[in-house]
Amino acid sequence: MRLEATELTDDERALQQEVRSWLRKRLPVGSYPLGLGMSGEIDPEFSRDLGAQGWLGMALPTEYGGHGRTAVERLIVVEELLAVGAPVGFHWVGDRQSGPSIAKHGTEEQKRDLLPRIARGEVSFAIGMSEPDSGSDLASLRTRAVREGDGWRVNGTKIWTSGAYESTHILALFRTSEDKHTGLTQFIVPRETEGMSINKIPFIDGTRHFCEISFEDMYLPDSLRMGEVGGGWGQNTAELVLERGGVDRWMSVMPILENWATSRSVEGDAAAAADLGAIAARSWAFRGMSLSVARMVDEGKSPVTEAALIKEMATRFEQECTDIVARHYGRTPDLHSDDPHESLLARAILVSPSWSIRGGTNEILRTVISKGLNKR
Repeated sequence: MRLEATELTDDERALQQEVRSWLRKRLPVGSYPLGLGMSGEIDPEFSRDLGAQGWLGMALPTEYGGHGRTAVERLIVVEELLAVGAPVGFHWVGDRQSGPSIAKHGTEEQKRDLLPRIARGEVSFAIGMSEPDSGSDLASLRTRAVREGDGWRVNGTKIWTSGAYESTHILALFRTSEDKHTGLTQFIVPRETEGMSINKIPFIDGTRHFCEISFEDMYLPDSLRMGEVGGGWGQNTAELVLERGGVDRWMSVMPILENWATSRSVEGDAAAAADLGAIAARSWAFRGMSLSVARMVDEGKSPVTEAALIKEMATRFEQECTDIVARHYGRTPDLHSDDPHESLLARAILVSPSWSIRGGTNEILRTVISKGLNKR
């Protein structure tokens, strides 16, 4: 494993300034609810505005409505969005991983139908992977799609599916044969498909972002299958590179950190200053790692091990940042405070334990890292 040191080019820095300037006008301070990274609010209008700027579907092929730009350029846009806690919830999954996966594995019809709409911020995806009783072992999932005529009959349950209730499509992984890994196949399921029901799950902070999805004799035409039958495990694993190695794994608390760094509570407090310095140094290191992974993706590589390493380390870092700011806060922050940063800190304290679970637990990631290193 080797993460090459890299810096932004002049053109990439110009894009960074362009995005930063646009966000100052589109999202003036106090005009929107602050979000915790990828868990930002769902705002379809903001997503459409972002799409109009050409900042969604950036790396998708131009013939399908994308912009043919690089993974690094997309990282730059995402970094600026997360830095201000932007309402990215509507387009997040489709832009980050469903779009690139459809571009690579989808049929011509799927590409022409969905990719332009992803780039315009018109559709929203959720990822149907986790299931009851499957724990972190994705290969043990049991929701089954059985061949029936020209399609598939699906029965089973998905759980902890983020944003499914508001999404327009679910990119779901179903079991199509008994083989543990080659018995899995991906399908693109429209939200209103008959036989699929979605229920929100109350979370500890009062939000209802997670969902349970039930499939009861749901029929899917074969045209909704994505990729080869039995190819779902490989496709899904490749998607996780896009999910695990990005800046979204260490920037959830950036609005909280920026507010704390400029607050009076840090001034004259040597211990707080020392903690802030350590956080800044580690943030810079994680930023360099994510940038290096994005360069590797642009070179056509699939840095599965490197992305797993970033997620394992970065999500623990986010949790430590939350603990540090909470310790210096001096009192228990109020979830219902009128101060948006206090409310956001309270929310972070409640939900941060989940950050090292979503997208793969630390135990799973350490297994991925170990296996990856042993192959080299």
